[in-house]
Amino acid sequence: MIQMTFSESLRNYRYELLLAIILVTGIYGTIISGMATDWYRDDNYSHGFLVPLIAAYFLRERWNDLKSARVSSSNIGLVVIICALLQLIIATFGNEYFTARTSMVVLIAGMVLYFFGTEVFRITRMPVLYLLFMVPLPYIIYNALALPLKMFVSWISVVFLKGIGLSVVREGNIIMFPSITLEVADACSGMRSLISILALGTAYAFFLPISHMKRWVLILSAIVLAIVTNALRVIITGILANYQGAAVARGFFHEFAGMAVFALAMAMMAVFGLLLRGKTS
Repeated sequence: MIQMTFSESLRNYRYELLLAIILVTGIYGTIISGMATDWYRDDNYSHGFLVPLIAAYFLRERWNDLKSARVSSSNIGLVVIICALLQLIIATFGNEYFTARTSMVVLIAGMVLYFFGTEVFRITRMPVLYLLFMVPLPYIIYNALALPLKMFVSWISVVFLKGIGLSVVREGNIIMFPSITLEVADACSGMRSLISILALGTAYAFFLPISHMKRWVLILSAIVLAIVTNALRVIITGILANYQGAAVARGFFHEFAGMAVFALAMAMMAVFGLLLRGKTS
């Protein structure tokens, strides 16, 4: 039996592959449009529009290795495909969006394994698995993560504010000054920036020519930077509100501060990545 390369397989079975893509698109059309609606309406997941493009970029970067990879069908892929379809069926009957949406990524991984084999999957697994970042978290998980983050940001902010001599006390996520009271709301928990920075930070980590260990260090640093910069946002807001009044905690400044700390976190991560790479220019 003559073994084909990936590029030869694409050429010889282009119609079969096109049919498979049409079938997957038909099955997941409603699910994809629902995700796109969430990306548009929910700022927590607006990065979802970028995720398929970033995945496609990483796939393009691996093209030289991919086109010459040997194709050999893997039965493990068939098992993964069956599991993905069962996952979709169960999620559809249970009206559970997250499980239904992630089943699409599982199905893509299974199709790569079944049609092209383990060598091709090894090359494409990062772009395929990166697609998981486009799936919005269930709000039960989102809220479970946001609450402790909100409490931590409130605590660390009050510790700092007390450290610089301000009179302030905390009750849960409520920060109280002598003349004003501020609430660290869900939007200030850091989850919004954490999700986006983690997605973009993972892409950045795989873009840089660094070791696997350094990649994980950079990805984990994205979590730390998101939390630290969001705490900085609360601290600055608290200082300004203490002297200038509650108006600075609302409206334009509040939105601008959110964008500013996100940009700061991304800039810090970019510099840290260059340091891990071994140069700063």
